[in-house]
Amino acid sequence: MAQITRITTQKKYKNRYNIFLDSGQGEKYGFSVDEAILVEFRLRKNLELDDQMISTLTQKDTLHKSYTLAITFLSYRMRTKKEIYDYLLKKEVDEEQIPPIIEKLTNEKLIDDKQFADMFVLSRINTATKGPQLIKKELIDKGISESVASKAVQGFSYEAQYEKAAKWVEKKLNQNKKDSFRQRLNKLRANLMQKGFTQDVVKDVLMNIEEEKDDETEWENTVYQGEKLLRKHRGKLEGFQLRQKIKEGLYRKGFSMEVIEKFLDEHL
Repeated sequence: MAQITRITTQKKYKNRYNIFLDSGQGEKYGFSVDEAILVEFRLRKNLELDDQMISTLTQKDTLHKSYTLAITFLSYRMRTKKEIYDYLLKKEVDEEQIPPIIEKLTNEKLIDDKQFADMFVLSRINTATKGPQLIKKELIDKGISESVASKAVQGFSYEAQYEKAAKWVEKKLNQNKKDSFRQRLNKLRANLMQKGFTQDVVKDVLMNIEEEKDDETEWENTVYQGEKLLRKHRGKLEGFQLRQKIKEGLYRKGFSMEVIEKFLDEHL
């Protein structure tokens, strides 16, 4: 048995206490505990502790320190269970201690994957140009289950998706102004799909944009791209071969056969 001879407050951490023991050979430093452990076990001067109790106290204190790490990690923003697990593992917390810490945090309602998913989706809707499919993937990457992630993104309505996608398309449509209208639409379609918008939203947004096609601008772009191809191939090809090369090049760039033939008739 060992008897507590002294309890002192640590200089750096005022909520931690050093416990000094005497096992019959004079006073020695025994271990340190958090204030919560000190109160829970009513540690005080002259209290006797056996080896098993000392082991229990040190294990409890280690668990409490790990729990405090998790609380600090949570103080910056909401976290998923997986994020807590990975963080504690990174901090070299004993893997066996992590599940009870997560269970405690869950019981205290400090972590809630469903609430996290709902808040995450709302945040993405308000701050990012991302569709529900990409947001769902982000949630799953953070450890949210597929079912919870799927339910959360249902809050991203068709109307909200359409409005966000349409605004983005309006801003990007006039980039690469010298490309054909079809080529610009194809790039926009690919980008919207990569951003996770659903196919029906992408289709409807771009269908609306197609009504804004400017034939005069399309012709100017045909001339611009066609003349570039002519400069590239005129010294190497002539006649039918040159005509076919220019036609193929303009078609791959998304121009219609009607404007391609018009360009060829006027320039060759």
